Amino acid sequence: MADTGAKESLIALLRGVEKFNTHVFPEKKELFKELAEGQSPSTLFIACADSRVNPTLITQTDPGKLFVLRNIGNIVPAYGEMLGGVSSAIEYAVQALKVSNIIVCGHSNCGAMTALLKPDGNLDSMPTVKSWLRNAEAAKAVIGALNSTDVGPATVRSLAEQNVLLQIAHLRTHPSVAAALTRNELILQGWFYDIGSGEVAVLDEQSRRPISIEEALQHLEASNAPA
Repeated sequence: MADTGAKESLIALLRGVEKFNTHVFPEKKELFKELAEGQSPSTLFIACADSRVNPTLITQTDPGKLFVLRNIGNIVPAYGEMLGGVSSAIEYAVQALKVSNIIVCGHSNCGAMTALLKPDGNLDSMPTVKSWLRNAEAAKAVIGALNSTDVGPATVRSLAEQNVLLQIAHLRTHPSVAAALTRNELILQGWFYDIGSGEVAVLDEQSRRPISIEEALQHLEASNAPA
């Protein structure tokens, strides 16, 4: 029999569904009526499965705007390495849904990045996770060899940022993405979300450093300005 805590958490979820049905849905009835006929999201949002990361809350978007792909460590295996759920979601988003943006979003205090920095930790009891995180090993190499005693918030953040840039590089190996980029139909961008402060920074691929949302907006607006 489930313990009291498990029952209470499930009851809370069901109460939430009741509230959605009686309050939230009626207020957005027209939106859901439109969404019932199909979807046309503008963006594929690749995020960590961490429960503290909420893509629609961070971006303040309604249902139907983001095609969300979540997994441990916001990882995108290079094409051909692990063909499966991630690669098929990318292919579907780009070719069927015709998304115009792909965002890879890492975050602070990421358990996957911490585990990657501590290979002698608990990963032996999670062989599937251990195998999955090999797709982020190159990011660890970028920040240098570290002892477990060097692991702290700043190091985890640095690794999380480099991991986002690595996964964007992996994205470029996917045929659907490469073709859309060639046709100038797609923009790739990396983000880092700081849970404690709410800050979102954009990771610049050229400088490999985070820039503010304001600076990223200036770059985009400048690129749209007439010559």
